[in-house]
Amino acid sequence: MNSRAPLNAAVSGIAEDLPVRFADVSWDGMRHDIEYVLIAPQRTRQPLLVFLHEGLGSVTMWKDFPYALCEAAGCRGLVLSRWGYGQSSPRPAHEKWPVDFMHRQARDFLPAFFEAVGHDTRADPPWLYGHSDGGSIALLHAAAWPGRVGGLIVAAPHLFVEPVTLASIQQARDGYVTTDLRSKLARYHADPDSAFWGWNDVWLNPEFKHWNIQALLSAIRCPVLAVQGHDDEYGSMAQIDGIAQEVPHAELLKLDDCGHSPHRDQPARLIEASVAFMRRHRT
Repeated sequence: MNSRAPLNAAVSGIAEDLPVRFADVSWDGMRHDIEYVLIAPQRTRQPLLVFLHEGLGSVTMWKDFPYALCEAAGCRGLVLSRWGYGQSSPRPAHEKWPVDFMHRQARDFLPAFFEAVGHDTRADPPWLYGHSDGGSIALLHAAAWPGRVGGLIVAAPHLFVEPVTLASIQQARDGYVTTDLRSKLARYHADPDSAFWGWNDVWLNPEFKHWNIQALLSAIRCPVLAVQGHDDEYGSMAQIDGIAQEVPHAELLKLDDCGHSPHRDQPARLIEASVAFMRRHRT
């Protein structure tokens, strides 16, 4: 960990007394400062739950959901902003995310991050909570490193590209250019252009239409809870139904009155189900 930010700088919305930390991560031939926050690290006998954010997310954009879930589950938590997001090192303006960026994040970046923060995933396999792109990364990580993940909770993950997804992402692009969306994202990202265009450009890349991770999921061995809202504007139930096809032991939670962000639309129901799931499968 380095000290780029003051140790008493707290993350608004997660908990006032949680210091922001930065890990010096060597990955993809470069060194990156990666923002993260620890929740209840003193619970050394309890699982570590790692939160992987959506395509426009960050540590602060989660608000207080990670803290609430960790308190309800009685576990430790780790919330990070991936490279290019939040207060982490920004993506250079000229650099585009490759079509396989989620594979790279899952197979290479996450192991480098865990090493940088000193977490031994062999001795203490973390649980992963992933939302949207973060859910896809969580699935890919568990498939690539099946012995190093204790369990998965994935909300609105993407297995393949649907027309509704691309339509909503195009709508977001229009909003970023014509409305105050950029200034809103600036509340959560030091460089909102880094976060937005990194995500938006790759999803609207014509080659990305063929992106599909479903066939890789059969390698997952850990418990899986897959969550989707019936009103998700970025994907259909085919996404988590696809998980059940490849991972027969996966459990599905389909939520009414819920869009793409179950932790915002149905937090109480999601926390209740997540805690019950973790308690059934904790070892």
